[in-house]
Amino acid sequence: MLSIDEAEWGWLKSHLVRGGLILVEDDLDLADAAMKVSGDDADAIEQWILSGRISKPSEAQIHKWDEDQHKKFSMLIVSPFVLIQEKTPIFH
Repeated sequence: MLSIDEAEWGWLKSHLVRGGLILVEDDLDLADAAMKVSGDDADAIEQWILSGRISKPSEAQIHKWDEDQHKKFSMLIVSPFVLIQEKTPIFH
């Protein structure tokens, strides 16, 4: 069973530097994406990449996150990758 953790941007940057960080869009279930990556489901992964649902973070995203090292993400490790989704603050 996969365990989704929370991480701050400052903790994730080392994975970006080594090329192992993958951004998963909010409309995609993070655990499902991790299962497909760990199972090497090439068809699903290719469709997600082509549709932009999973990608490497863009320079604009990285710049924005660098301004807030405490920005929170949901994350799963699927070695050698770390899959992340931006956490949206919930305001009451």
